[in-house]
Amino acid sequence: MGATHDAEVDQEEEARRMASLLAARRALRAGLEKSRALTHALAPRLEAIQARLPAMEASVRPIRAPREALATAGTNIDRALGPAAAVLKVFDAVHGLEPPLLDRAAVADDLPGYLAVLAQLEAALRLLADNCGLATQWLADVVAYLGERRLADGRFVAGLAAALDRLRDAAATADLDAGLLAAALDLLEAEFRRLLKDHSAPLAMKDPAGGGSDPPAVVPSRIPASVVYKLSLILDRLAANGRIDHCSSAYADARGDTVSASLRALGLDYLKETSGDAQALSPSVERWGRHLEFAVHHLLEAERKLCVAVFERRPEAAPVCFAEIAARAGILDFLNFGRALAGARKDPIKLLRLLDVFDCLNKLRLDFNRLFGGKACVEIQSRTRELVKTVVDGAVEIFEELPVQVELQRNLPPPVDGGVPRIVSFAAKYCNQLLDQPYRSVLTQVITIHRSWRKEVFNDKMLVEAVLSIIKTLEINFDTWSKSYGDPTQSSLLMMNIHWHFFKHLKGTKLGELLGDPWLREHEQYKDYYSTMFLRESWGTLAPLLSREGMIMFSKGRATARDLVKQRLKSFNASFDEMFQKQSKWVISDRDLQQKTCHLVVQAVVPVYRSFMQNYGPLVEQDVSASRYVKYSADDLDKKLNTLFLAKPGRPMRAGSFQIKNSDDKITSAMTGLYRSASTLK
Repeated sequence: MGATHDAEVDQEEEARRMASLLAARRALRAGLEKSRALTHALAPRLEAIQARLPAMEASVRPIRAPREALATAGTNIDRALGPAAAVLKVFDAVHGLEPPLLDRAAVADDLPGYLAVLAQLEAALRLLADNCGLATQWLADVVAYLGERRLADGRFVAGLAAALDRLRDAAATADLDAGLLAAALDLLEAEFRRLLKDHSAPLAMKDPAGGGSDPPAVVPSRIPASVVYKLSLILDRLAANGRIDHCSSAYADARGDTVSASLRALGLDYLKETSGDAQALSPSVERWGRHLEFAVHHLLEAERKLCVAVFERRPEAAPVCFAEIAARAGILDFLNFGRALAGARKDPIKLLRLLDVFDCLNKLRLDFNRLFGGKACVEIQSRTRELVKTVVDGAVEIFEELPVQVELQRNLPPPVDGGVPRIVSFAAKYCNQLLDQPYRSVLTQVITIHRSWRKEVFNDKMLVEAVLSIIKTLEINFDTWSKSYGDPTQSSLLMMNIHWHFFKHLKGTKLGELLGDPWLREHEQYKDYYSTMFLRESWGTLAPLLSREGMIMFSKGRATARDLVKQRLKSFNASFDEMFQKQSKWVISDRDLQQKTCHLVVQAVVPVYRSFMQNYGPLVEQDVSASRYVKYSADDLDKKLNTLFLAKPGRPMRAGSFQIKNSDDKITSAMTGLYRSASTLK
């Protein structure tokens, strides 16, 4: 019993212990769960505390720093914050200027007000440029001081240093306004171009060389004074900000195109002509002179004044801009036309046209010096000097060669019709032109300039002598030409024509005055002499054929008399027909001389023929063969002879002669082949 009792007691004890262990286990497990839950709950807080520890450490660090370092840092920070705060206020002011400066309408509506706001921006940017660097440097010194002494968190210090570097770079590149100034200047430049475009329409005008001698009245500029003032204000601000090249280019484009378009309205296509014939270029030379004078006096002069007004605040840029306008307007095209003429084939007409070019350039010399005298117009100056030299050299070369070229005509055949050689009529008019104004003074000036280059002298008297030498050389040709004919009658006709032409066409002219009345009367006397010789050797030979010798009626019978009349009429008719046929191809150039000569021929033939027919005509008129012998009545002969020596349309030229066409008493053509035969000229 006792043993059983003990066993039960032990079992109960064991059960109590197991129950205690189970309870303990349950308690431990519950505690563990609570601990785990607490850990999960505290983890975020611990992480937050861990994150705040560096800052707390940094804030506590100054407490551990030496007192002297802290005191110095405070002083440096206070000193740096003042300029930095001022810079920040300026930045705020710049930001406040952004709306009005980006307002496009404000530029056009209130330009002075817009420029006033822009001036504020420029002043603010200058203040920033002057002070931003200093403030940044002071702040950088403070940051470096804090970093070196570990008075602040290293990452914080690094962030400040990076921000200051960016600010310093912005100050160095003048980008403190984030492009606001550039945007405002772009708006001003756009307004500058708009004003030019709206007030740069080409002038409407007609060719001054077309309808009259005077060019049309032209308003100097269509740009109102108020617009000029605006352009000047805008240009000044743009130039102050380094955009003078943009302004000059825009201004030169607008005004240069305007002047060019105005000139094109005059019809300047002829400036592109490249003909090597001076005669072909002659009609354009007069227009060239008028147009060049018009362009200089009325267009370019007005443009220069306008350019000076617009660039009033920047006068140093005006010459370059005006030079560009002149180039765009085509002033060099005018000079190129002169060069094209100077390069044309040499002939006497070219000399006159070169003198026209020189005269025009000489009249515009002072204007050229005033308009194109600066360094900016060096190309125009150079091209003008080259043209003047080329014109002077070419004119003098042709003039000095004229007597030689006239002499070369001596060996060429005279006109087949016995008329006045074209070189004679041309030379008479040509020399008169050279000795009359304006060519006389211009040619004298040209030769004087050319001789001065060679350290030689020249005067008007020497010019007269040179021109007279051309006439004297031409006179020598007369005898040579007259001997070229196989028929002495035609030689007399040629000499009669030439001498009368000289007398009639030189009398009362400048050349005739210089040659003198005795010289002119000598040619008139030569005309009379050769007229007499012509009649005696030609038509004067017909009268003896109608001689009355042996014609006494019924002296040897009627039949014999009839045979003599037939024989003499037959001889007369044959000689008359032969002579008329030959001389009907000849020409007396002067109408008065032609009529007078025809009258003399009629007087030498018709009265004798009429008398013969009145006396002896009845002997043959009733004969069945009368028509074979009585071919003409006296009136028929009169009418027929009066048709002699008339100029024929399209009269042929002899080779190498001067070719001229007369229009309004002006020489309008030149020699053909004159400078190609045995000539030393190119």
